[in-house]
Amino acid sequence: RLETFQVGERVRAIIVQVDKSARGPQVIVSRADGALVARLFEMEVPEIYDGTVVIRSTAREPGERTKIAVMSKDRDVDCVGACVGMKGMRVQSIIRELRGEKIDIIEFSEDPALFAANALSPAKINRVVLLDSAAKHLEVIVDDNQLSLAIGKKGQNVRLASKLIGWRIDIKSEEEKRQEVESQMDSLVS
Repeated sequence: RLETFQVGERVRAIIVQVDKSARGPQVIVSRADGALVARLFEMEVPEIYDGTVVIRSTAREPGERTKIAVMSKDRDVDCVGACVGMKGMRVQSIIRELRGEKIDIIEFSEDPALFAANALSPAKINRVVLLDSAAKHLEVIVDDNQLSLAIGKKGQNVRLASKLIGWRIDIKSEEEKRQEVESQMDSLVS
């Protein structure tokens, strides 16, 4: 919605659907799809193209911010470093293609607590508590001064992190958690 194009201009997009209607086939393309970012990384990063680095998941709010989780199949290859490139050249060309959209590259982990802590970067996480693994629900505790950074502008950081890892995330500050524990203790005593 934020982009305008001129006639004859080259556009990179993902083919979402081919609709065979009576007037002839229509090709429906998208630049808002999360798969676009994955394909751009595949074109830009040789390690992703040859399968050494794998994109595990992407979460995107088009025009605003993207979070992408990557992992390396080779112990000697730094997956985040490969995607960023020398002096950030690889990621910068993708940012230019997406017209200045911010991209966070996160290291994937099988451990949901570690993955959640990585996904909420740049905020510093104190601890992650798995509340219900069946319902995929976890609680993240941060310092009081890190709370707004972890939540992000209009909740964007936590929303994208939640979409990226596929778990519901509740963020609480140390002070909120302490008050919650105190109220539980008071109710137990009474």
